[in-house]
Amino acid sequence: MHALLLYPLYFLTAYILLTLSLYALTPLTPRASFPARILAAYLSLLLCATYGVLVSLVLRLTHRHRLAQHLTARAFAFVMAHTTHVRFAIVSGAHHLSAARPCVIIGNHQSELDVLLLAHIFPPYCSVTAKSSLKRIPFLGWFMALSGTVFIDRADSVSARAAFSGAAEEMLRHRQSVFIFPEGTRSYARGPEMGAFKKGAFHLA
Repeated sequence: MHALLLYPLYFLTAYILLTLSLYALTPLTPRASFPARILAAYLSLLLCATYGVLVSLVLRLTHRHRLAQHLTARAFAFVMAHTTHVRFAIVSGAHHLSAARPCVIIGNHQSELDVLLLAHIFPPYCSVTAKSSLKRIPFLGWFMALSGTVFIDRADSVSARAAFSGAAEEMLRHRQSVFIFPEGTRSYARGPEMGAFKKGAFHLA
């Protein structure tokens, strides 16, 4: 049992050393920067998901768990800025995100960086929607479930409608806003264009 507990520690140590080694190679081989940032991003996600679980549990004791996603998003933006050196500058309009509650906030889903952008703009008292399979991911799924994520089963329209109905009740009762990617999945578009919208965001609004 003792040896089994050490394996995750060995893996984490090797993971961190590999990430640092790739960063150290970057001045000699600039291409090493990309895998270094990928590894650092996953480690940051794990760290912040763990933080999110703890924050959600603590805030539930004071009935303020609806702030957990906002606080965790800010932590993720801060950690990513230091581990990957990727930052977003919000040029204008950020005040509209928290000017009124509740509301449905939508954004295009273009790449993996959308999550980091969302971390920079995520307002207080807001929850995200996510595919139901994310619930099964350790730490990340635990955080999302504890903090009030609206999980959508894409394969079951009845379940999806029930989830949106529950979200609508939560929005009205607690003035909780909801963020949704209306395209449903990443488009990986090269330009700023958007894909076809699913109906969920409009039903929720």
